[in-house]
Amino acid sequence: MSMEPPKLMVDARSVLGEGPSWDERSNVLYWVDIAGECLHIYNPSTNENAVVNIGQPIGAVAPCKSGGIVMALQHGFYSYDFDKRMMSFIVDPEADLPYNRFNDGKCDAKGRFWAGTMRVNKDVPNQGSLYCLDTDFTVRRVLSNLTISNGLGWSPDNQTMYYIDSATRKIMAYDFDLLSAELSNPRVAVDATGGIGGPDGMTVDEEGMIWAAIWDGYCVKRFNPDTGETLEIVSVPAARVTSCVFGGSGLSDLYITTARFGLSEQMLLEQPHAGGLFVQPTKVKGLPTYSFGE
Repeated sequence: MSMEPPKLMVDARSVLGEGPSWDERSNVLYWVDIAGECLHIYNPSTNENAVVNIGQPIGAVAPCKSGGIVMALQHGFYSYDFDKRMMSFIVDPEADLPYNRFNDGKCDAKGRFWAGTMRVNKDVPNQGSLYCLDTDFTVRRVLSNLTISNGLGWSPDNQTMYYIDSATRKIMAYDFDLLSAELSNPRVAVDATGGIGGPDGMTVDEEGMIWAAIWDGYCVKRFNPDTGETLEIVSVPAARVTSCVFGGSGLSDLYITTARFGLSEQMLLEQPHAGGLFVQPTKVKGLPTYSFGE
């Protein structure tokens, strides 16, 4: 079932728009331009979009319970204080891999920040890993031998974690222990190898359904992770749909990021709003964006 097309909210023309997360305290949406090395802060109530230059590729951010945000950058985990306009280094688990960068990430319900890596601008097999940054700033590798570490999400009961390595074109499910952050019993929840494009970033709604951005697919698809069935399709006027998250006061606005990265001049003429931020009202509520910290 297709829905009405989403509305363009910010014609940012970002190179690689990604990583949206909703800060319910400030009622703003954080999102990033990875290749443009900048953080975007979109305020729906004023329709203003502020931009902060970070100075290195920025894969994902999440709000911190103590204020500010935590960020996954090319060279590790950092925090950012908006009042002081200051970045602070936390840890770089891949300091020995300078040609890797962090990509997508988000926090679990216990406030740990999960984020994964990949080779910069190349799809090189087995170069990436998924890490978990705990609230005490210790970090551990959870998965290895990945190609494009991407979307993450959890079921409403926090007993299942979903994960996307985009090179596989599959959404994996793992049994998840919220207390220990241990993963077990990997299995395929959604197999998208037969369709156009592949899953990129994702989010989960309160019914436990997965909404996945489809890179090179001009859409976001809503999947049932128990059956792998496609339930709904949100058509987006940009081929490279990168991620999505629920925001707004009722968590019923689906914010969608897109990219211009790698598109030819002709394709850009056909997709003038590629790289923009879109919003799609939905009939279902999303799960909250969890914040980092205890």
